[in-house]
Amino acid sequence: MTQLPAREWWTVFKRAGFGQAGNGARWAARALAGVVMLGLVGGAVYAQAQSAARGADVVPGSQAQITLTFAPIVKAAAPAVVNVFTQRVVREARVSPLFNDPFFQRFFGGQGMNVPQRERVQRSLGSGVILGSDGIIVTNAHVVKDAEEITVALNDRREFAAELVGIDERVDLAVLRVKADTPLPTLPTADDRTPLEVGDLVLAIGNPFGVGQTVTSGIVSALARTTVGISDFRSFIQTDAAINPGNSGGALVDVSGKLVGINTAIYSRDGGSVGIGFAIPVEMVKAVMAGILADGHVKRPWFGADGQTVTQDLAGHLGLDRPIGVAITEVTKGGPAAKAGLESGDVVLSVDGRPVVDADALKYRIAVRRPGDKVPVDILRNGKKKTFTLTLASLPETPARDTTTLDGPNPFAGAEVANMNPALAEEVGLDEARPGVTVLRIRQGAVAQRAGFRPGDRILEVNGTAVDSVSTLRKLVKRKQPRWIILLDRNGQTLQLALRG
Repeated sequence: MTQLPAREWWTVFKRAGFGQAGNGARWAARALAGVVMLGLVGGAVYAQAQSAARGADVVPGSQAQITLTFAPIVKAAAPAVVNVFTQRVVREARVSPLFNDPFFQRFFGGQGMNVPQRERVQRSLGSGVILGSDGIIVTNAHVVKDAEEITVALNDRREFAAELVGIDERVDLAVLRVKADTPLPTLPTADDRTPLEVGDLVLAIGNPFGVGQTVTSGIVSALARTTVGISDFRSFIQTDAAINPGNSGGALVDVSGKLVGINTAIYSRDGGSVGIGFAIPVEMVKAVMAGILADGHVKRPWFGADGQTVTQDLAGHLGLDRPIGVAITEVTKGGPAAKAGLESGDVVLSVDGRPVVDADALKYRIAVRRPGDKVPVDILRNGKKKTFTLTLASLPETPARDTTTLDGPNPFAGAEVANMNPALAEEVGLDEARPGVTVLRIRQGAVAQRAGFRPGDRILEVNGTAVDSVSTLRKLVKRKQPRWIILLDRNGQTLQLALRG
């Protein structure tokens, strides 16, 4: 809003009819209009002054402000966003389904299976972000998984063969390295302590559908999305910036040109963008990259307690005005949570000052830290808030795994089992390291598969005898039985299998 000089106010009054002889009612109406206009102008000027004093944003008041552009941000960020091309050789045998039938195999003696294999090259594409001038690039794990050759193309059309440094499928991130003669352009990362907010403007940069580097704009639609089944550690940034196939592994940047996330997935019924895209937050990206570069793999910290999301019904019993937080159900003796003083029944409200809304959020807040980190944990105990400092530890390997593939005339033949511990639970992607003997893998077509076992099943009893270790299970399956009654835990539900010997 432009403020008029004092000498121009009289012109405004004259145009409104002031100072002219005529009908009294007409003069009064014009006078009233002038007063209203004066009030509106004065009020707008005052509001603008107040807004400026508060440092708030205002509606653009000039052509220069209206024609603001994101071009400077894109020019700075785009060179650090690359295209990732992968390929691998797939070998396929064209065999009639009839040869898989045992009836026909008796006639052909299995010879029908020995047919030449056809080879074809499978190609895929995605995007990546250069985070190290020495050639360190971050992309999605699903972009480079099983790739035999990886090629990275820069914005300036240079191409490099890339080496896979490490991959973390549980988070869907991978780290690549390329060798260049000169330092490569990098994208700075946003500060973890400068929180992104819903409504912030963001730009998505990547290579959708292989058409070449593309920039789309939008806002942050939501934060800490934990109901997206993309990875095991769920706390995604949701944006309406158009993200399409090929954008995976690309950059989500803020208006300061800093990386705030790695684009990883979209919600879509037909494969195209519908304005619901998801990105892995930069704090998780930095944690995974640091772990892979330091150790070749990610060493995640151990919290040492299990819990459940607080529901509406549970919130009332705990004295909460709304369902938020995680109620601790079990604390591992000697673990980090126990040493810090946490107890079963405590409700975790925040970790390191960040609110914890559900069990997935708690899992994420721990996963972005490193073993040895000290983090403040706010909890609710008996209606009172308390703060504990918890020192995260490395995932323990106790009890010993004793990984064994069972064989012989028993229902477990072909199943690989092990004593579960926190480190093993992390490797196989289980949320809880519940003690006991757990099925890890089952050989295709094995007796155990036909018997109905699944990876992740925890064996509780065999013919009435409790199974507390792999050693005990090995002894039990050596005994020939006319009938097997097996009790197992599957996803928290107890099932019973009755099988013939």
